Amino acid sequence: MTDDDVRQGLKVARKYNHLGYSEYGMATACVKPYSIPMAVEELQGSSVLICPVIGFPHGNSTTVVKVFEAEEAVKAGGKEIDMVINVGKALGGDWDYVEDEVRQINDAVTKRGAILKVIFENDYLKDEHVIKLCEICSKIGVAFIKTSTGYGFVKQPNGLYTYSGATLHHLRLMREHAAPSVQIKAAGGVRTLDDLLKVRAIGVTRVGATAGPAMLAEAEKRGIGHEPTTVQVTLSPEDLKGSAAY
Repeated sequence: MTDDDVRQGLKVARKYNHLGYSEYGMATACVKPYSIPMAVEELQGSSVLICPVIGFPHGNSTTVVKVFEAEEAVKAGGKEIDMVINVGKALGGDWDYVEDEVRQINDAVTKRGAILKVIFENDYLKDEHVIKLCEICSKIGVAFIKTSTGYGFVKQPNGLYTYSGATLHHLRLMREHAAPSVQIKAAGGVRTLDDLLKVRAIGVTRVGATAGPAMLAEAEKRGIGHEPTTVQVTLSPEDLKGSAAY
């Protein structure tokens, strides 16, 4: 993305904040670390928080580098920090490494007044990995756990790459095994208001979606958003089997 692309995205976030969606609309604008000063400038005077990503998208940096990156991101104006776990360490069962890294980054972020979201990259993981990560993040007390980066493409036997992102199966698993105090963010695959309502019904409190403006426009049509509203949500048998959330 160019700087112009980033600025346009920030203006969209600010627009929906000014339209009165601050509680139910755009909570944060996710940016690369170098874009934080730009985000501070564009979002000044709004309640949209700045959410830099670190170790993104593959999570392969050393812990020292991730901690430094997180500290610098908060100093520059980041209020919510999205980190990517070391997926290889999780797949290899080196849970001490994974836990120590998340704890160090969470400590670095929270002592400076920000919060941490931990990205699992579920497309690469089995259920037992997701469960273990939920337990680790609950033990540490992170603010959020998150499904995906949007870049977790998995190579198939035919040579093509696929990506599921946030599936209802994984989201239900995360809600079941994470502490109630740990919020869940669904990222990838939530493209419509109905998708959003489905994941909200199973306990998701934050969604990352480029289709946010379209969702909010549809919510406005249905009278959803500015005041608490009860909405009937039906999960199909296919949903309950754990197919993708779209």
